[in-house]
Amino acid sequence: MSENGTQSREWNSRFGYIMVAAGAAIGLGNIWKFPYLAYQGGGGVFLVVYILIVAVMAHPMVEMETAIGRHSASDTVTCFERINKKWGFVGWLANICTLLINMYYVVVGGWVLKYAFQYIISGDFGSDKQAYFTDFTTSTVEPIIWAMILLVFVSILLLFGITNLVEKVTKIIMPVLFLFLIICGIWAIFVTDNAIEGLKYYLLPDFSKFSFTVFSQAATQVLFSVGIGWGIYETLGANIPKKNNLKSDAILVSICDTGAAILAGFVIIPSAFAGGVDMQSGPSLIFLVMTGIFSKLPGGRLIGICFFLAIVFAVISSLFTFFEISIRTFEDNLKMGRIKATLIISLIIGAGNIIVSLGFGVLSGIKLPWLDATGISHLGLYDWLDTFTGYILLPLGCLLVCLFVSRVWGFEEYEKELTNNGKFGRITLYDKILTYIVVPVFMVIIILNVFGFIR
Repeated sequence: MSENGTQSREWNSRFGYIMVAAGAAIGLGNIWKFPYLAYQGGGGVFLVVYILIVAVMAHPMVEMETAIGRHSASDTVTCFERINKKWGFVGWLANICTLLINMYYVVVGGWVLKYAFQYIISGDFGSDKQAYFTDFTTSTVEPIIWAMILLVFVSILLLFGITNLVEKVTKIIMPVLFLFLIICGIWAIFVTDNAIEGLKYYLLPDFSKFSFTVFSQAATQVLFSVGIGWGIYETLGANIPKKNNLKSDAILVSICDTGAAILAGFVIIPSAFAGGVDMQSGPSLIFLVMTGIFSKLPGGRLIGICFFLAIVFAVISSLFTFFEISIRTFEDNLKMGRIKATLIISLIIGAGNIIVSLGFGVLSGIKLPWLDATGISHLGLYDWLDTFTGYILLPLGCLLVCLFVSRVWGFEEYEKELTNNGKFGRITLYDKILTYIVVPVFMVIIILNVFGFIR
């Protein structure tokens, strides 16, 4: 860092950028959420739909957001303002979305850290896995402590800048994450009984199980998993040298993210089949179901250590960029030093973490209203934040980016930045159709679905 707390801006290597960008995308959405959604969505048919949506929705969005960021080489708000001063609100929307996500993401990340630690020291979760999970998550102090450990660790590393110490750390933990997932996948397939049936269910599509709900769930999962619509790639793109090929970088990031999700499915779905477990347990799957399965099968504790450490690494690599989005905005747009910006953002997120964590325990009686086509329902703090950010703010962010690129910045100027003045190809009619029609239609479907207008 320099004396005023700013950081060296450009990535030290292309590999470093790819690892940080992939790390931002690969997180709880891939390893925690993707497998149970794939199971509920019919296995192979969900996987096929998911991959297609990554290709036609996520990949072009990564290209657009990265190009916007590199064009201005600044924070998420300023990068829009430098193209058109009236459009800074898109960056502020991304900051609000990310801060709200961090308020529950760190809490769940703390749960993962606790389980990884428990596997390392004993692997004992008692005879009643549900009681262990409930007692821990509803307690007043312990979940907050684990969340704060995660928050402090990420914040300290970010003091040195995302292109310095964080880049070096991520270049190590991302390959290790994939190694752990591969080890777990091999174990699940070749060591556990009845795993082949789970593998067939996961990989062989039965298109009779396709439905609008499957499509909507896959599209929503891609949105959260790849990390589009909330300022990730504008922030990371600001540090990319002009010589880099943004089109090929976007492909690599999308492949890494999708690969992590698919690998997680290789671990969890065959394991669940082998353990005779119904995966309808949903979000609590890895904490309740996987601990039970690991305790009954050969090498369970060792594989549990690898599995939960892989998720810890995924959480940490994501939080580096999640925090950086708002830190960079406070540092650049609001003219704060790096240290002050990091401290303020950490305090805001930490306060949110405490409230959300208590929402599972002493504040569990607090419910927030949610209005949809069926009337008014009431959601807990975590569920309300998850729904509001993932199903409204993220698709809204994508809609605004598509509108910004096509109508405000214009395809001609966008093409110059994306292709380095034609060095790396051109913007095709297909690209324009994705921006004008396909991505916006997908976003509208997600929003209409969450409000119950389409099912």
